[in-house]
Amino acid sequence: MILYPAIDLKGGECVRLAQGDMARATVYNKDPGAQAAAFKAQGFEWLHVVDLDGAFAGNAVNGPAVEAILKATDVPVQLGGGIRSLAMIEGWLKRGLTRVILGTVALRDPALVIEACKLFPGHVAVGIDARDGMVAVEGWAETSSITAIDLAKRFEDAGVSALIFTDIARDGLLTGVNVPATAALADAVSIPVIASGGLAGLADIEALMAVAGTPIAGAISGRALYDGRLDPAAALALTKRAA
Repeated sequence: MILYPAIDLKGGECVRLAQGDMARATVYNKDPGAQAAAFKAQGFEWLHVVDLDGAFAGNAVNGPAVEAILKATDVPVQLGGGIRSLAMIEGWLKRGLTRVILGTVALRDPALVIEACKLFPGHVAVGIDARDGMVAVEGWAETSSITAIDLAKRFEDAGVSALIFTDIARDGLLTGVNVPATAALADAVSIPVIASGGLAGLADIEALMAVAGTPIAGAISGRALYDGRLDPAAALALTKRAA
């Protein structure tokens, strides 16, 4: 299982939100590039980056901060937040991103996701953010009438490289990952699933890795890393031992 440290960008700074509420943001680092370099030095092999402002605006807002991250480290980076056109996808991949994460557009325009997977094979992931099991979009400001599993199934044969599944109710609160919902999604489709939202410590990683059905491909950690509740060396050693 791959462990992804999260860099959430708001106003060019690294922050963490509570349940996706932009008014409940804690700034952890004013230099995203330095944060990316620190995560690489700790041994992480991927970075998960979200343009929070972009998710609400529907276009890239923290572009300079993302570029600073790409310049500061050579580890693969996946980016979500406001990416809603083929031109934007192509532009980011040309600038060095390894993977783009499509969220709102996956619900609004699934045909675009399918086309993107054909044009950029292996470089497109879908972000599924759920509130009480229902997909939320537009920076989590709107809750739809479709379930996370039903949305995932739309892309079963599209070539999506991964599904990033976030339980909004737990995000940023350190209350533990929603293991049952994540496992149910993984069992429902053949696309690799990455867990997000609420990871509080080693116990969450162990619980995800112990899922009896389809293995969970990865987990994203934000606040637990920034607050020191999750030791990077111990967490990475745990994932490597299991591998």
